[in-house]
Amino acid sequence: MRMLAVADEESPALWDHYQEGRLDGYDLILSCGDLKAEYLSFLVTMGRAPLLYVHGNHDEGYAVRPPEGCDCIDDQLVVYRGVRILGLGGCLRYRPESPFQYSEREMSRRIRRLRFALWKSGGVDVVVTHAPPLGLGDGEDLPHRGFAALKGLLDRYRPMYLVHGHVHLRGYPLPAREIVYGDTRIVNAGERTTLEVPDRPHDEGRPYELTYVTRHREARDWEI
Repeated sequence: MRMLAVADEESPALWDHYQEGRLDGYDLILSCGDLKAEYLSFLVTMGRAPLLYVHGNHDEGYAVRPPEGCDCIDDQLVVYRGVRILGLGGCLRYRPESPFQYSEREMSRRIRRLRFALWKSGGVDVVVTHAPPLGLGDGEDLPHRGFAALKGLLDRYRPMYLVHGHVHLRGYPLPAREIVYGDTRIVNAGERTTLEVPDRPHDEGRPYELTYVTRHREARDWEI
């Protein structure tokens, strides 16, 4: 399965200067946060592939105007075409009372609440976050520091990918686009990047079913 991952900066090539066909060939779109709702709605419309997103720390506006036609997977484990995808948005808390910011303890609690779903599904293939794990592509300042709890998640479940945003790919030294940690490829989705995930067994009669392993939402089919 071919996935487009986006984060932090709207891509001019995919929005302002979009040309028909640029989103062809993608089976799924993942947003790692801090993007305009209108941009995500445009991608899901022109790409004709499901778009799953988590919140970035600047996505307060989604509460009033969420991305249309997209699915929020914050604190959810979903399965699409056999691929297990876990969403954990937000960043380390650096400002009191701000939504989508969490203490280390709060992030650990969010992950613990997902343990049953992870056990039920037999693990996870792709973890979608806004902030990176601690020491693995994060920054030195508090707002851009990663979560130790995410590193523990990788140690325990060994997903194929963790894809994140939050740390912009500019400046000196230039942050790495990809880091390998154990069995996991940690990818900074800054603006856009592509992930390739091997096909997993799924119901061939319902190839576009998005199933929530967590019990907050029911399965639904995408019309592609």
